[in-house]
Amino acid sequence: MPQEKQTLLSVRDMHVTFGERRHKFEAVRGVSFDIYKGETFGLVGESGSGKTTIGRAIIRIYPVSAGEIIFEGERISGRIPKQLDRQITQKIQMIFQDPMASLNERAKVDYIVSEGLYNVARGLTPQQRKERVDQALREVGLLPEFASRFPHEFSGGQRQRIGIARALIMQPEFVIADEPISALDVSIRAQVLNLMAELQQKRGLTYLFISHDLSVMRFICDRIAVIHRGLLVELSDTEELFAHPMHPYTRALLSAIPEPSPDTAGKKPLVTYDESVHHYENDPPAWTELAPGHFVLANAEELEQYRKAY
Repeated sequence: MPQEKQTLLSVRDMHVTFGERRHKFEAVRGVSFDIYKGETFGLVGESGSGKTTIGRAIIRIYPVSAGEIIFEGERISGRIPKQLDRQITQKIQMIFQDPMASLNERAKVDYIVSEGLYNVARGLTPQQRKERVDQALREVGLLPEFASRFPHEFSGGQRQRIGIARALIMQPEFVIADEPISALDVSIRAQVLNLMAELQQKRGLTYLFISHDLSVMRFICDRIAVIHRGLLVELSDTEELFAHPMHPYTRALLSAIPEPSPDTAGKKPLVTYDESVHHYENDPPAWTELAPGHFVLANAEELEQYRKAY
């Protein structure tokens, strides 16, 4: 991570709402964070917590109902000029969770990988497009000959590499990786994570890494934000979060990480998160910096407890 932190993306008081009137559901409630250039920022939470919704709102798949998203100093949420929209399409790319569902089964790899170029690089000749596809496939460890095949001819790990190549060919600055390894075999996961780390160093990429698996995030993330029911409850440097988890929900997630050693696996206590431990009726919680770079959602009473335990 760079010594001098330069903010690439800022999320300010983001709300994302689905449905209308009586059927309205607020999936993300007032989320704020910064992502620095060159880092891997992790967003962790259980299924339905809103982490994927945040990623899709940043890439403009979902509209925000309140708040704003700022990328390289410019607001990219809501209505924006067509030229800026095209720039965002090129600069921000997404790697999706399911490598089978996210690839067009009726298209060959050549078209799947190069499809984005038809919008942002219209002046390319067919030969130039082919050269870019070949280069992107090589970068993710696939042979250029694979370009003439269909997705069903590949394994899960290879299909995810095709998805990564599709993002890379756009020469992005910021990549949102939405559970990129959860659908893969355990033996393949490390290969894909190593590939992403290599590409980050080589290209100077910035990642938003979305996952429910804290053990994986410890391996790849510089900072981690914990989300529960659409609210951020804690944010910190990765090792700081593992050493000093403050919020009860964070402690519950950490306790669920499997122990690799059979000697200690059965002895680790499982912590269950119970929302009734919070008493917010008269003293609502606020997003507070408990220590440098370590934020937690807590009221005054809880902050006092956290400071004593720190």
